Amino acid sequence: MSTASDPIAKSAINGIRTALGVGGVVSLLVGILILVWPGKTAAVVAAIIAIYAIVGGLVYAGLGILSKSMGGWARVGHIILGIVFVIAGVIMFANLGLAVATLAIFLGVLVGIMWIIEGVVALTTLGDSASKGWSIFFAIISIIAGIVLFFSPLFGAVVLWWLLGISLVVLGLIQIVRAFTFGKNA
Repeated sequence: MSTASDPIAKSAINGIRTALGVGGVVSLLVGILILVWPGKTAAVVAAIIAIYAIVGGLVYAGLGILSKSMGGWARVGHIILGIVFVIAGVIMFANLGLAVATLAIFLGVLVGIMWIIEGVVALTTLGDSASKGWSIFFAIISIIAGIVLFFSPLFGAVVLWWLLGISLVVLGLIQIVRAFTFGKNA
C-alpha cells in the first residue's frame, strides 16, 4: 500500500489536485462569462454548434464522396446529410442571434416537456414511494414548472441559463477549494 511519502502517491495526489483546480477555474470562468455577458456567451455556444455542424457536414460529405466500401444509396445519404449539416451551420452563422433564440426555445420546450413527464411519472409511482406527500409535492411542482416553461420557453431558457451560470460559479469555487485541500491528510 502506498503512502503520502511515496512518490507515486504524491504524483497521483498532485494530478488529482491539478485536475480539480483546472476544472474549477474553467467552471468559474464560464459561469462568470454567462452571468456577465449572457447573450454573447450564448452566441459563442451557438457559433461552436455551427462550427460543429459545418465540420460534421464536411466529414459526412467526404465519407460519401470518397468511400469505396459503401453502397450507392449509403454514399448518397452521407452526401445529403453532409450538405444539410453544412447548410444548417452556415444559416446559424448568418444570424447567430436567431440561432441563439431558436436553440433557447428548443431547449426550453424540451426541458418543459421533460419536467411534465417527470411529474407524471412521480405521480404514477406513488404506490412505491416511502414519502407520498413529498412525491406529490415534487410532482405538482415539476408539472407546474414544466407547463410554465413549455408556454414561455424563451423566458424559461433565460432563467435556466442564469441558473447554469450561478451553478458554474459556485461549483467552480468549490472545486478550487477542493484542489487546495485534496490529499492534505494523506
